[in-house]
Amino acid sequence: MFSALVLALLASCVVSSAAVTYSPVKPPSYPLAVRSPYLSAWIPGNEVASLSNSRAQFWAGNELNWSVIARVNGTAYNLFGVATPPNGTKSATVTEATYTSTHSIFVVTAGSQQFTLDFFSPVSPKNYVRQSLPFSYLTVTLAAGDSSSVQIYSDIDSTWTGQTSDSSWSHTLSGSTSVFQIQAAGAATYSQNSDGQALWGSAVYATKSSQSQSLSTQSGPISTLRNRFVNNGTLSGHHADWTANGAVAFAHDLGTTAHETAVTFAIGHVREQSINFLGAAQTGYYRAIYNETTAAVAHFLDDYDDANYESTKLDDLIQSTGTSSYGSNYSDILALSVRQTYGGIEITIPNDSLDTSDTRAFIKEISSDGNINTVDVIYATFPIFYILSPEYLKLLLSPIFDYMATDAYTKDYAVHEIGANYPNATGHPADGEEMPIEESGNVMFLAYAYQKATGNTDFATTYSTQLKKYANYLQDNGLYPASQLSLNDALDPLANQTNLAVKAAVGLATYGALSGDTSYTTVGKEWGDKIWTDRLGTDPDGTRFLIQYGITPWFLVYNHYPDLLFGLNVFPDEAYNATSEFYPTVRGTAGVPLDGSLGWGQTNWQAFAAATVSGDTRELFISDLHTYMANGLNTAPFSDRYWVEASGSYFAGESYSFRARPTLGSHFALAALSGANTWF
Repeated sequence: MFSALVLALLASCVVSSAAVTYSPVKPPSYPLAVRSPYLSAWIPGNEVASLSNSRAQFWAGNELNWSVIARVNGTAYNLFGVATPPNGTKSATVTEATYTSTHSIFVVTAGSQQFTLDFFSPVSPKNYVRQSLPFSYLTVTLAAGDSSSVQIYSDIDSTWTGQTSDSSWSHTLSGSTSVFQIQAAGAATYSQNSDGQALWGSAVYATKSSQSQSLSTQSGPISTLRNRFVNNGTLSGHHADWTANGAVAFAHDLGTTAHETAVTFAIGHVREQSINFLGAAQTGYYRAIYNETTAAVAHFLDDYDDANYESTKLDDLIQSTGTSSYGSNYSDILALSVRQTYGGIEITIPNDSLDTSDTRAFIKEISSDGNINTVDVIYATFPIFYILSPEYLKLLLSPIFDYMATDAYTKDYAVHEIGANYPNATGHPADGEEMPIEESGNVMFLAYAYQKATGNTDFATTYSTQLKKYANYLQDNGLYPASQLSLNDALDPLANQTNLAVKAAVGLATYGALSGDTSYTTVGKEWGDKIWTDRLGTDPDGTRFLIQYGITPWFLVYNHYPDLLFGLNVFPDEAYNATSEFYPTVRGTAGVPLDGSLGWGQTNWQAFAAATVSGDTRELFISDLHTYMANGLNTAPFSDRYWVEASGSYFAGESYSFRARPTLGSHFALAALSGANTWF
């Protein structure tokens, strides 16, 4: 049932903690069900050893009720998520924990039996139906062993709706598919709670019966459901009205068997109106084919074998890509970054027409400020798309350019985002952040990355007028930037920021390549010479780039990355050689900071910088990132910002504020140098 890669990882145990073997490492948090900003369930790595009573968490850290109990020869064992064990139950023992790019797998022993819990969130880079289905799998497998009577129980509750004080639920049986849906009552469309959970829509839990297994269901008080299963191995089939301490549950009776046997559950969150794009409702792409939730989740369960086959190929590709790019440390980083990246994005079509020729994608700036389709977040994420799914760049950029073409946007530079609060893509607020050079340069990089990776010129043709306008803004304002914000959000607006000038220079050369107008390329290269060769943006000896012209301290030059990726030659080899020599001299205890005035760094820009340097310095960046990922100090879903020096109550190597952001696509920057569009 598992891929060859998964089995190999399970066999090659590389990190042990007490009785648990972690492979390839113990991460800060394991993705359990990570498919969208609203289906995003995790478990901290430090809680895996006590998996039987550790609860899943939404990305923000609030707990979710999701449990698995197995009954073996009449004795009940808590396998996962049972914070308050029913009387007479025992706790299973975790022996192995593994992650790949699409699976988080835990092996547990319960009495004489061994079970595997496989949390599988498909990532299907080019299959929009599969990728847009808002569900994830949990497969519980009983290993071959002695002949035992085994039953499997699982439940969820209204913690998945974001509102536990007032909900309702329903049960539907369609053929062999049994589906529970839980809805928060009285919630406004497009509303969220304080933890970022969707308050509208439905939490979904489903499974299928089979001829060899009997299935029973029940809803009601959670203690009643669990005690019923513990004592009888079945559920009553009674579906009580919603209650504040209630849950919905399934019980599979596997019978008496010595053979490997598995049951699969689907968990999800469905919103018919998923995104508000300029007042028009968008819905999931999958609804063009599977309009009703029951049909969609039934297809999802039926699609398991094909989805798992594809995941095997993707896992293998990520493993081989990482290893060939820069060794096993790098492949460990890439594997943990995949689900988090794609899990921050939704692929949509118009809710009224369900027209797949009008497909868009929306990305949430998770945990920082919740903006929708933030241009610099897409820039930070784009290397993974460049490799696996370059069409995503067009899908994410199209709504931005469509908004900028309306009368509501009149600026001469590119917008920062198209809405302050996901899922409301209703336009840039009057008091929103402005990053004129930053975002104008970023749209050049993203548009050209799409064109270079696919060979398609349609995006640049469709939006040629806007792209030229933003290129002209860079040309008029980029060499000596006025006081404005950049991606270093620790800085207030500053004039003459070298990193913005670097972005403008590379952005102009990129526009030249995008449009075929070499006059912009010439200007970009002239600016590169001024910034580097004439020492406009460096110290007098040319050993480092400075934050501002003529003013220390230094900064991490992440905007060099598109120059190398696209082969533009805006900056000479000497500039890259200098940064390779300089960064190790300013490395902090746990890594290179974002600039010389800070005690923290960002993994996305460290990853960009790693792709621009060589030799031991590249190894240093990758080693520091891997050490941070596996140091055991953190429990948040892979934060892209962390302390490189101790600060107050924080240790060097601890994460800082951000969590679960999709910007981990940046970690593919080094791999992207080997080529674009490598997924079949």
